[in-house]
Amino acid sequence: MRARIEDVAREAGVSPKTVSRVLNNEPNVRNEMRERILAAVEMLGYRPNPSARSLASNRAFLVALLYDNPSPHYVMEVQQGALEACDAHQYSMMVRPLVSGAPDFVERVDVLISQFRPDGLLLTPPICDHPALLDMLRTRNVPWASISPKNYTEGVGATLDERSASCEMVLHLASLGHRRIAHITGHPTHGGNVWRLRGYRDGLEQAHLAYDPELVVEGRFSFDSGVAGARRLFGLEHRPTAIFGANDDTAAGILWAAAERGLKVPKDLSVCGFDDIPLARQVWPALTTVRQPSQDMGRIAAMQLLRTIKSGKPGQMVSVPYTLRLRQSTGAAPRRVRP
Repeated sequence: MRARIEDVAREAGVSPKTVSRVLNNEPNVRNEMRERILAAVEMLGYRPNPSARSLASNRAFLVALLYDNPSPHYVMEVQQGALEACDAHQYSMMVRPLVSGAPDFVERVDVLISQFRPDGLLLTPPICDHPALLDMLRTRNVPWASISPKNYTEGVGATLDERSASCEMVLHLASLGHRRIAHITGHPTHGGNVWRLRGYRDGLEQAHLAYDPELVVEGRFSFDSGVAGARRLFGLEHRPTAIFGANDDTAAGILWAAAERGLKVPKDLSVCGFDDIPLARQVWPALTTVRQPSQDMGRIAAMQLLRTIKSGKPGQMVSVPYTLRLRQSTGAAPRRVRP
């Protein structure tokens, strides 16, 4: 017969309520008692009944991760980290792709909440910055955590100093002798686009380089926008010798366009990106990029959300560190610029 929570309690010599607290990772349980209960769970092969657990606590034990992002690598990294946190707290997670610019976007999220009754939402950019959605969540009293929101000084979730990271990347290019450094931006509604563009301009200023608007091309955080943006930059009378893509998918598109043009990287053109997804190490030359620990950010944001759900008190917005990964796609500026 399937073991029940009462069987675990009897084996460990505690009450069923104490077993429930341990299984839900609640605080204020002595380590010795926690270990004894977990040993009983393992010995009896106990597995919680999701339906009974939900009825007893009036919770669904479900978190919904919402995304509208063209980079599947980024989404998978965030998803894996969030799932680790949910598994540790015996929560399920559903993943839902949405179009944040659709007229019925907020209505679709409202229907999702009514249908599945998640205990909280994990919001990735640009969804985490959608004013009407956030107003609806406040009205319905639904907890949420954000990953990389525009306003990273408030709320619950995980963030990274993208402005400083982008500034450092531009300074790295300037230190290699590059004077015409271009930038293909991300999606205009995305918080990352705002901070990375500002960081790009900060880097130019600190390197005493003039900002040239013709060297900034709007992108979409996608491979195709990297190709299109690079083609446009290569068509300038004085093309750039270095291009900073707003993410690694964009940078991969720049590499493709450079090969199409017959430009050698990094001899004729230096290319760099942002995120350090697996693709950055799979292309050739391997991408110089900013290491954004997306998996850790997903895990941290989920942990902060679960703390909010369980305690009723707001979690924190946690800032995670970044690092520059210097690889083969960047090098010294060419002495003579090929057309």
